[in-house]
Amino acid sequence: MTIFMACSVANAQQKTYCNPINIDYGYTPIPSFAEQGKHRATADPVIVNFKNKYFLFSTNQWGYWWSDDMYHWNFVERKFLLPIHDVYDELCAPAAFVMKDELYVIGSTHGPAFPIWKSANPTENDWEIAVDSLKVGAWDPGFLYDEEQDKLYLYWGSSNEFPLFGTEINTETLQSDGYVKPLLSLHPEDHGWERFGEYNDNTFLQPFMEGAWMTKHNGKYYLQYGAPGTEFSGYADGVYVSDDPLDRFKYQKHNPFAYKPGGYARGAGHGATYQDNYGNWWHISTVVLGVKNNFERRLGIWPAGFDQDDVLYCNTAYGDYPTSLPQKNADHIKGLFTGWMLLNYNKPVQVSTTLGGYKANFAVDEDIKTYWSAVSGKKGEWFQTDLGELSTINAIQINYADQDAEFLGKKTDTYHQYRVLISDDGKNWKTLVDKSKNQRDVPHDYIELDKPAKGRYLKMENIHMPTGKFALSGFRVFGKGSGERPGTVENFMVLRADPAKFGERRSAWLKWKQNDQADGYVIYFGKSPEKLYGSIMVYGKNDYYFTGMDRTDEYYFQIEAFNNNGMSERTETIKVK
Repeated sequence: MTIFMACSVANAQQKTYCNPINIDYGYTPIPSFAEQGKHRATADPVIVNFKNKYFLFSTNQWGYWWSDDMYHWNFVERKFLLPIHDVYDELCAPAAFVMKDELYVIGSTHGPAFPIWKSANPTENDWEIAVDSLKVGAWDPGFLYDEEQDKLYLYWGSSNEFPLFGTEINTETLQSDGYVKPLLSLHPEDHGWERFGEYNDNTFLQPFMEGAWMTKHNGKYYLQYGAPGTEFSGYADGVYVSDDPLDRFKYQKHNPFAYKPGGYARGAGHGATYQDNYGNWWHISTVVLGVKNNFERRLGIWPAGFDQDDVLYCNTAYGDYPTSLPQKNADHIKGLFTGWMLLNYNKPVQVSTTLGGYKANFAVDEDIKTYWSAVSGKKGEWFQTDLGELSTINAIQINYADQDAEFLGKKTDTYHQYRVLISDDGKNWKTLVDKSKNQRDVPHDYIELDKPAKGRYLKMENIHMPTGKFALSGFRVFGKGSGERPGTVENFMVLRADPAKFGERRSAWLKWKQNDQADGYVIYFGKSPEKLYGSIMVYGKNDYYFTGMDRTDEYYFQIEAFNNNGMSERTETIKVK
């Protein structure tokens, strides 16, 4: 078991986290996926709350994690063996659910020879087979145990041809009694966000529907699904709602409910909705990377919930900036963003060495797909960033890139070691973060400082890499600058496609006057002015082509600018018929 410990300079009682979440992602165990270079990968996550602990399962990890606080994650190494055959399940797109006093888990399967496992003590890796074969077979399965009715339901499907299916599972035999019902399919002709492609613009390939997950709230059943494909930044989760667990599902007006096509950590599809120990709702989902392989992915956790009208929402605005961990009386609609801004977006950098075209500025361009790499992974390689002015620093996120990694599969004895130094003038340095004796694998290390620090320059010195070169896809510094936040965005307009000319209403062009003080913008949208639950983060541009609209509905939009000093006031709401 690998247990994550806080570093000496970080807050031992960490109050925040930052996406992508910092767990020891395994290196893909599938050789064909490693042809472009060995790399970390996981996706299709599930978190369930069992006995006030959070249990995280995801694709191809040879184990699972648990946590008391959603920040410190403990890895439990486990290969779920099939009975009779000495074959292990990598838990591809797993399902997990709690029924009475036990936690159950199963991976995806097209065939019946696949067991469901259960445990009353999963922190200790204490499992037994609940049933040796789930005969119905299910890829991308999702279960709901309806405690009020003492009934168990299974939902599944991953296809660009077939719908999602559902069936009731006998709680004693853990088998379907044979009644299987198709529940819902994609309608990209009506729902722009369901269209295939990075920009929802591919009309030649059918989109994929997958990742079924069911949540019951206030007597209603919320059947969630991912679309249009896990490779795309617009990978999102939608939801249909019914008062019957296997019939009469209707498309929720506010869809997709989990959506994050912009920013550093992009993608919010194929996920799971769960409650924390205070009763607040969260949504964990897949974050798209896709550099070494289409299926190179990470995980993100976002505040979620149900509003006063029982609308399921997920708040991804500033979702890859420092966010508060679970707390009492949290307002997830308002959001849990700390207000700590990114201080070094596209700011000057210096490095020890550079490997080929992996340029230094790629570590500060807010693109997870690009990265800087040194020529080696040796001690003494370094990266330096200039914040441009004396700033208040609250937190740092260090995102490593997999350059020339040598591992294939899961490693539990690897670690990163480094130091981060701080300076006012770039000449006189003192240690800010010391992880020279760290024994943890921290591919997306996030450090919340005990006390805010003041400085202009930060320098990271490599001491030890678990494998490959010293490479960074994002050295991100958060806090507040010493200047002014940007003013309100001017001349914001939304031009929706004209159906008379293009037969199209699923797309719109958003345009605004460039704000000279802004690093970027956050666009808010929704189908009523008081429910602008959707958000899109845009860097370095003053327009955006939005292709994720539903054809028949009117929309409302707002926009705000942001920089290292804070956010502007939002514009007035624009209604688009």
